[in-house]
Amino acid sequence: MIEQLIKQFVVFFVVIEPISLVPMFGALTRGGSLRYRRKMALKATMLGATILIAFALTGDYLLVALGIGVEAFKIGGGILLFLISVDMVFARSSGLRSTTVREQEEARYREDISVFPLAFPLIAGPGALATVLLMVGEVRGDVTAFIGMLAVLISVILIALILLLTTPFVMRVVGRSGADVISRLLGVVLAALAVQYVTDGIRGTFGLG
Repeated sequence: MIEQLIKQFVVFFVVIEPISLVPMFGALTRGGSLRYRRKMALKATMLGATILIAFALTGDYLLVALGIGVEAFKIGGGILLFLISVDMVFARSSGLRSTTVREQEEARYREDISVFPLAFPLIAGPGALATVLLMVGEVRGDVTAFIGMLAVLISVILIALILLLTTPFVMRVVGRSGADVISRLLGVVLAALAVQYVTDGIRGTFGLG
């Protein structure tokens, strides 16, 4: 159980990547008051958590309704996570885990950046949503494990909130270069996890044990 929770924490942390949210948040809220930054951070993390939890509660039923098996989703979700890991390692912005340049320009002129781009796609993006479904598939039928997964997800969101609320301090300690280095390292970890999901999905599909 503990090993499963640790794995879930690592996967959620790598996909949501709270540390990399800090430079983006700092850029989007530059010039804003402390009250404004706190409001955007709280609202964004609450919305992101709501989206992910709602997806965790309903996503499994969606897969069943669409006739998509867990193994097939492991393969598809693993491929998606691998593409995200490539973006992380090479510091590219494809829109899978971050905003595109055009979206960033649009966000600069918004007073409320909590929904877009913070809650979606930076916190509850395609990769995070796919990860939630993968985790739900793994704990299907086990209420205790499901609650544990939600607790892990919420803990990662809380870490993101703390980092956003302390953006000036984090930027002084880590800096943009440090955040990029951490992102690349986490990308390598995510690539390995993505390959494992695809491998498990193939094994389950073809009954290879």
